[in-house]
Amino acid sequence: MPDFQADENKLALKVVFYGPALSGKTTNLMQLHSLLNPQRKGELMVLETRDDRTLFFDMLPIGLRGNSGLDLRLKLYTVPGQVQHDSTRKAVLSRADGVVFVADSQPSQQDNNATAFGNLEENLEKVGLDIDTLPMVVQFNKRDIPGVVNEQELQQRWESTPWAPLIMASALKGSGVIESFRLLLDRLYSAINTEYSLERQHGISRQVFIDGLSASHEACHAQF
Repeated sequence: MPDFQADENKLALKVVFYGPALSGKTTNLMQLHSLLNPQRKGELMVLETRDDRTLFFDMLPIGLRGNSGLDLRLKLYTVPGQVQHDSTRKAVLSRADGVVFVADSQPSQQDNNATAFGNLEENLEKVGLDIDTLPMVVQFNKRDIPGVVNEQELQQRWESTPWAPLIMASALKGSGVIESFRLLLDRLYSAINTEYSLERQHGISRQVFIDGLSASHEACHAQF
């Protein structure tokens, strides 16, 4: 649920990276922090636990400013994958505007993927969100590991869902990370543009929204 402060002309959005333990959620955020050069980018905050690398991640802020002066910011979080941290996962999901589900491509991890996805659906329902309408991207990570599940098989398995097509990634190598984020931004824009008149009132078109928040270092001088 976006946090809009009309008196200060600020709009804050929350994106959560969700998935089973050690699927690469942390690596995705680290790569985004390293690869992206949006209009504004804050520091990457890391909180670690002993049994899983992540309590949560917070990257504050990725942002851009509209022609009207609208201060638009994204807060990016990851959640811990371990079962004992479910209360934390639920708290981080609260008021989320979009989700990137990071799955593990290894055959031995498919049951864990399914369990984590079911847990995501349950926790979204508990915090008043609908998995079928929430902007979401499903990324299958670790494609660099030998013997992963065939991409065509995965795409066919998910083709009738609202989240097709899937994004294939190797977050460790930076592959598919920005692509996943850009697809999420595209779906997020569709969900919020009408309510907040991003283009009509603030001059933030779909392309400006996506490019302004996901510009890489190589493209840092483009458009802005």
